[in-house]
Amino acid sequence: MDPIEASPQPAPKIAVVVRDDLAAWQELNVTAFLVSGIGTRRPDLVGEPYVDASGRTYLPMFGHPVLVYAADAAGMARAFARARSRPLDIAVYTDDLFATSTDVDNRAQVRRVATDDLKLAGFAVAGERRQVDKALDKLRLHP
Repeated sequence: MDPIEASPQPAPKIAVVVRDDLAAWQELNVTAFLVSGIGTRRPDLVGEPYVDASGRTYLPMFGHPVLVYAADAAGMARAFARARSRPLDIAVYTDDLFATSTDVDNRAQVRRVATDDLKLAGFAVAGERRQVDKALDKLRLHP
């Protein structure tokens, strides 16, 4: 098939879910860590570098909006289970990571807990828009 005639790719979506009982600094920290995981796993979602009028180049960012949702622990658990059952890329941030200071320690903390026992502070997903919407239905956008 000629590339020009190829059917368009389904629209992607990037979303972050943070637990609604976190302190503001924790919500921001969790969001930043989670989207960094999406960016490394899904370089196709990253745009081109930015260049200002002086010619200085800045890092590229996502070429798509990132929607941030808030959920209580039960809503997060439901959405996380739904996300895992779909063809989505997922990043996790658990409460244990607030007490660590290195990437090695972060991975060790996650590795020691079974999936269903993770105490999520947040998670991020990237994938086809309809799949993300189905996984996160009933969640509200972060205020």
